[in-house]
Amino acid sequence: MSRAPVVRAVTALAVIAASLFIALSMSPRLGLDLRGGTQLVLETRDSPTVKADAAATDRTLEVLRRRADALGVADAPLARSGERRIIVELPGVQDPTKAAEVIGKTAQLTFHPVLAAPDPASGTKPGKGEQILPDDRGLPVQIGPAALTGDGVGDAAAGIDPQQGTAWFVTVDFRDSGRAAWAKLTGEAACAQPGDPKRRVAIVLDDKVIVSPQVNEDVACNVGLPGGSTQITGDFTAEEAGDLALLIKGGSLPVPVEIIEQRTVGPTLGSAAIAASGQAAVIGIVLTALFIIVTYRLVGLIAAAALACYALISYAALVGLGATLTLPGLAGFVLAIGMAVDANVLVFERAREEYAAEPVLRSALEKGFRNAWSAVADSNITTLLAAGLLFVLASGPVRGFGVTLSIGVIASLITAMVITRVLAQWAVSLPAVTARPGITGLSGIGRVRTWLNTHRPDLMGRRAVYYAVAGVLVAVSMAGIAVRGLDFGVEFTGGRLVEYTTSTPMTADAARELVGRAGFPNAVVQSSDDGISVRTGQISPPEVVRIENALESEGAQVVKERDELIGPSLGEELRRNALIALGVALLAQLGYLAFRFRWTFGLATVLALVADVAVVIGAFAWLGKPIDGVFLAAMLTVVGYSVNDKVVVFDRVRELWGARPKAPFGEVVNTAILQTVPRTVNTGLGALFILAALAVLGGDSLTDFAVALLIGIVVGTLSSALVAGPLAIELERRKPGTPPRPKGRRLARPREGSGAVV
Repeated sequence: MSRAPVVRAVTALAVIAASLFIALSMSPRLGLDLRGGTQLVLETRDSPTVKADAAATDRTLEVLRRRADALGVADAPLARSGERRIIVELPGVQDPTKAAEVIGKTAQLTFHPVLAAPDPASGTKPGKGEQILPDDRGLPVQIGPAALTGDGVGDAAAGIDPQQGTAWFVTVDFRDSGRAAWAKLTGEAACAQPGDPKRRVAIVLDDKVIVSPQVNEDVACNVGLPGGSTQITGDFTAEEAGDLALLIKGGSLPVPVEIIEQRTVGPTLGSAAIAASGQAAVIGIVLTALFIIVTYRLVGLIAAAALACYALISYAALVGLGATLTLPGLAGFVLAIGMAVDANVLVFERAREEYAAEPVLRSALEKGFRNAWSAVADSNITTLLAAGLLFVLASGPVRGFGVTLSIGVIASLITAMVITRVLAQWAVSLPAVTARPGITGLSGIGRVRTWLNTHRPDLMGRRAVYYAVAGVLVAVSMAGIAVRGLDFGVEFTGGRLVEYTTSTPMTADAARELVGRAGFPNAVVQSSDDGISVRTGQISPPEVVRIENALESEGAQVVKERDELIGPSLGEELRRNALIALGVALLAQLGYLAFRFRWTFGLATVLALVADVAVVIGAFAWLGKPIDGVFLAAMLTVVGYSVNDKVVVFDRVRELWGARPKAPFGEVVNTAILQTVPRTVNTGLGALFILAALAVLGGDSLTDFAVALLIGIVVGTLSSALVAGPLAIELERRKPGTPPRPKGRRLARPREGSGAVV
């Protein structure tokens, strides 16, 4: 007896036990869009002396980490992205102004000798390497070349003199490399008389003198302050002393940095998103489970149990890998639940066919798993291609969608091909079940298949009608793009998007008038039930405060829930990457299908995909919905899902054509489409339950995501049968190919080893 079932059972138990342990012992890492906080994306720039390469960016990252610690954000996640970008996450930091000022400040910190205090009317010109800058009191000082940089600073802290009570100072500790330079700088300054500007030392931050203290009278000439620590005194408030210590402690950045992206999300918005996605997941799982139980009875009940295992395995994988769970990632997790049904449906439909040919439950189920594997593998690989492109080419939270979708696809394979298989084979082996095959759901081919077998409609005989309908849909979509245009979100155009909730409802016209009075007449203002969104160009944090004050001027209480800033260069890059992602996705699917099937099938699929993509984009143009990163995630998912459906059709075409090489190719395609209709309908309904729940409960951004997928899945399902199939017939007619070789029966041979297969 083969050990394969035993090995599968042990593997299934091990996977479930490990997933349960991880789920109970570890907590998920939530992205900032779910827990609230600020994310900054900085890009390093070349300085006159240093090139902004990977090494300089890594050194910059360490300085930024010290600043994040000084902000009170323990273990703030910082990571280099590419060669010149740094992603900084500051959980709980809701004030992007302070975060940007401290974290993103270029902070070329230097210490200079003061040469003179020139009269502004004298027209004094600084010499080589010298500068004339206003000091901390606004008076001009002439400073010499830098004698010490922030790299020589080890630490800095604000303190207060307990005897005076209100005299704040800043203590600066120097590293070994900075002690000698500081002693030399202060020793030379001490040679000047008290009150002479030359007795001062200027501490400069980004060409601005932040403080210029005088060296105390008790410091000896040419001796200076030899210790590793010094105090800067002055008329500081507690906040001023703290900020000065913070900037000095942060040190110099090796190269300048520029903030090219900023996202701030309030914690209440994240909590609402988690709650909404959780409700959508529960509703989607329940509806999908009920549907599959009604359709497939006992094996459907087993698949529903495996679906719960799938959710557990996916969650455990996300937590165990330390993946960051974002809002689009939650959508990917919920969506993959519907897609996980696909493998089960493929197997059960194939098992029904095998039972009709040979009415033996266990044999039919085993053949169903074995013969469906090709379509299951191909359809999931195409989805993984789309998810991989999202991870490589997308940015921000959308990458989280690619991660969760990939994990979901892999988890669905494990649950369908291992867990469902173990449970279903055990169930159909029970004597009570064997005696009543009708309760399994496999003994009949179903009403849809029975009707199709009886009537055998000639779908491929109306190809001209399908071409005309597809052409009209594409033309209408293109007209929408031409007439209405595409509403590119701030992510692709650059600019700032701020979302507020208001205590009292406010119309878009009223909010637009208030924002216009604040000095932003060209801002795009939209309203919802209890919120206002304002989209503008590149505006500063103080200008955002002006908008907020203007909205509050009518007496409503305004709370900022989201603040996103995208630099123009990043917006252009993201827009370019979106086009590249779609193009590469289509080429990757063409290449894979040409490799696995034949080039005619691949080309027919890609042409149908182009029509699918055009219809979805056109629908968003007519509806006036934004084209942003979440839409990109939806489009690539549509590509993966649509190809998934077409792979199943062409996999059956390949099988039937190999078995009936003399039959007309059009008849083969027609038969293959009729045979795969039950799978297509059942899988599509499983996904539609999930997407409908997301559309209703998911909030504005996830609603748009769900709408794009709903349109894409419906259009993609229809195009598989009515566009891709007819196109394959036309291409084969113009360039006839050789039918594939039929699958021959393998001859039995002596068993070697255990024969165990997972």
